[in-house]
Amino acid sequence: MSNASLAQRIYEAAQLLPDVQAHEALDFIHFLRMRQERAEHRDLQSAQQTVMNHIWDNEEDEVWNDL
Repeated sequence: MSNASLAQRIYEAAQLLPDVQAHEALDFIHFLRMRQERAEHRDLQSAQQTVMNHIWDNEEDEVWNDL
């Protein structure tokens, strides 16, 4: 199912809901989007950490660890 047809089905289902429940459904969609963005951000941080570990952890810079 394409994203456009799924969006249409969500729209049609939301139209049948009372306003309060439609707002709850919208809030839930926003929650799902925020959760996805946070997961993507964590993935980027993890990738950066892995790449930077060899730069941060080296014998030449050990002298700076105690400052």
